Order: sequence, then structure tokens, then C-alpha cells
Amino acid sequence: MTMRVKLARLTAMVCTVVNLFALSSCQAATDNRTLINVWSWEPSMEAEARVFERENPDIRVKVTEKSGYDNLNTAIQDGYGQPDVVQLEYYALPQYAVSGQIRDITDEASGYSSSFSPGTWSSVQLNNRVYGIPLDSGPMAFFYNKDVFDQAGVDATAIHSWEDYYNAAKKLKSIGAYITADSGDASFYNAMIWLAGGRPFKTSADGHQVTIDLAQDQATRRFTGFWQKMVDEGLVNTTLPTWSDGWKKSVGNGSVASLFAGAWLPSLLLSDLPGTSGLWRVAPMPTPDGRTGNSENGGSSLAILQSSRKPQAAFRFIRYVCHSREGIDRRVEGGAFPADSSSLKSQRFLRKTTLRDARGVEVNYFGGQEFNRVLSRSAADVSVGYTYLPFEVYARSDFRNTVGAAYQWSNKKLAFERTEQRIEEGQMNPDGSPLQLPQNPGAKVSLSDGLEAWQKDLKEYGTNQGFDVR
Repeated sequence: MTMRVKLARLTAMVCTVVNLFALSSCQAATDNRTLINVWSWEPSMEAEARVFERENPDIRVKVTEKSGYDNLNTAIQDGYGQPDVVQLEYYALPQYAVSGQIRDITDEASGYSSSFSPGTWSSVQLNNRVYGIPLDSGPMAFFYNKDVFDQAGVDATAIHSWEDYYNAAKKLKSIGAYITADSGDASFYNAMIWLAGGRPFKTSADGHQVTIDLAQDQATRRFTGFWQKMVDEGLVNTTLPTWSDGWKKSVGNGSVASLFAGAWLPSLLLSDLPGTSGLWRVAPMPTPDGRTGNSENGGSSLAILQSSRKPQAAFRFIRYVCHSREGIDRRVEGGAFPADSSSLKSQRFLRKTTLRDARGVEVNYFGGQEFNRVLSRSAADVSVGYTYLPFEVYARSDFRNTVGAAYQWSNKKLAFERTEQRIEEGQMNPDGSPLQLPQNPGAKVSLSDGLEAWQKDLKEYGTNQGFDVR
């Protein structure tokens, strides 16, 4: 090959590279699509964005997987790096609505109310204004290990009231199983107050006046008294934080035999406890007096930040994901529990008896039960009117420091009594040394004591944040 030929080929290659670079730069320069940034932890959100882009070629969507509210708060405070669309849990939404950080989309969402279950639609509203569109839902349900309940001679389908539940717990204890575990979870406690008909929190129309009545709200006191009895009689395992390794082990081996949880639980049971496949069933929540009723535990929405400069494009995206048939179906197939009424009534959804695992294999986790029928009824039974605090994110973090003290006292008392009994029986440490009693738990700290401390903290925090707290 002559030098002239080599130079000619090199020149052609350089020209090609230059032309490609120029073309790429030209394409980048002419990409006039509106870019919206979405923060979400929903697994199917990336797929939703790609399909949305094909159907809306004037909009480009960047999805960032983020959860927790510290990142969002930092972005808002710093004033840069904020998303246009953000996924917010229902309990967190009022905090951002009252502070003016998310947009009022009442006009854009006009006529949407009939599309969603009552509980989820009420959860995206504050003082009759709409601040988000429901993405998924978490109506409470009673998940139980049928094998363990059968061993204890308990028919879980006959548990309708809290008294039924209490009697079942005693039978389970007789075979060495706890009916459930609770180490002090604010989301669970709030959901149970809601289930009981409690309304301990109220916010005025302008969002600035807050009423906190944990001490005197009758339904709050009713659940607290019932749960105190369950804890005092050792019917609830109070040592296992939810989703800890110990919790998974105990639920997996049946020593914790049932759970009160949102309808999002099935996919998590499958992924975390595949070995119990076929043993579990689902039933409606037992209520104080056995009458039909329910509450939400979990679930989230998509909202638009007030700072977004592209609110119309942002709304088109959340409308597609949360309100279009195509967008909803994609999420439901991926394992999300629907918030829309149409999905909850779909025969395909209601007749489902299997869960699809990460390999794409259909698993008969609930023993052939059409579990979505129960969960769908549970969604329809959710009562409306429960109000979250406009600083609920803080409130839930403070729960462990206040009400949590009652659980900690119970654990110390249990450890003391167990060691005391072992000493009386003459037992020794594995190395042959005598057992030593742990520190005496001291005066009892009750759940009511914890609620009073929680209320005091919430009043102080709310006042410091500029709310008129009563």
C-alpha cells in the first residue's frame, strides 16, 4: 500500500469521525424535548418512562431511584437538583402540601375521584384540594400461616373481632407461637387507630392550626388498651423489629404466625420467605366489634414539586402512570397493588392465585387462594376521614423515642422474668458460672405513657415549626 493510499484512507477515517461527532452534536443541539426529572422507588417506573416517551415524543423523562425524605428535603432547602415529579407516601404528602412544596392539582385532576378507591383518593387530599395522584395502595389485611393456626386448632376465617383475635392468640401461645410481632412501629400503630375509627389529628383549612388528641381520642384509647393487654400477656413478640433477620427467621419458622400489613406484603413474603410457600392465607382485618371496616397501611402517590418549571409536562407523565389503563396495568403486572377501582374489580386480577417470582416463575404462595379477592374487598372497606399530621415524617421518627419506651420496658421485664425463672430452676450459664439477673426494669412504662410523651413532643415540635398546636 503506497503512502498516498494510506494518507487517503486516514483522511477518510478522520472525516468520518468528525462527521459522526458533528452529527451527534447536531442531534444533541436539536433535542428540543422537555426534560422532566422523576424521583421514585417504584420498580416499573423506568419502563413506564420509556413507553411514555414513545407516545409523547416532545417529552424526555429521567428517572432517578430515590426513597426517604432526607434527600428531598436537602434538595428543596438547597434550591437545586430538585425533581419535577416525586413519589410520596400518603402519610408524607400533607407535610409537603401544607408547606407549599408540592402543587395543587385539583383542576387538572378534576373528575378523577371515581377512578380510585375511597381510601387512596382521600389520602391525596388536604382540605378538599388534590396534591397528588394515587400510585398504589396498602389496605390492611390479616396474613396468617394456616399450618400453624391449624396446629393450634384456630380457624382464622372465623376471626372477626379483636376478642376473637385475642382468644386465637392465647391458643397459639399454648403451642409456643406468637400471633404476631410488634416492636414499636408508628405506621402499624397509626393504621390500627384508623381502623378503630380514631381521628387523633386534625388540620385547619389553611394548614396552620393543628389539633393533637392522642390522650383523649376514644378509638385511640380503645386500641391502646387492647394492645396493652396483648403485650402484657405475652401474646405479641415485642423483641423483633420488622424486616430484621430475627423477624424473618421467626415468621419463616412459624413462631410468629400472622401479620397485620398492607396489601403490598405478598411480593415481599415471596422474596424474603420463599420457603413458606403454600402455607399462607389472607383474611379481612378483625375490627374492634367485628363490623366491617378497614384502614390503609402504606401506599404512595406521584406529586409535582412547586418549583417545577414544567408542571404541564409533569402532569402528563403522572396522568399516564397513575391514570391510564396502560400505565396502571404495567405496574400491577410488576407486583404493585392497585389504587384504581377498575383494577380492583378486574376478573383477571381477582382470580389470580399465584405470585410471579424474580425468575418469572408462578408460585402458588397462598395455597390456591384467590388472595386478591380478599385484598380488593379490604380496599373497598377503607374508611375515609383519617388525617395525617402536616409533620408526619417527623412524628413517625419520634414514635420510637416515646411510645417505643413501652416496648423497651416490656422487653426488659421479659428478660428479667425469664432469667429469674432459670435461676429458680437451678440453671447455669454454658460455662458453668451462675446466672446473673439483668437490671430490674423498674416502674412500668405503658403505651398510654408513651402516647402522652409522644403528644408532648409533637406539640413542642409543631409549635417550633410555626404551627398553632392545640
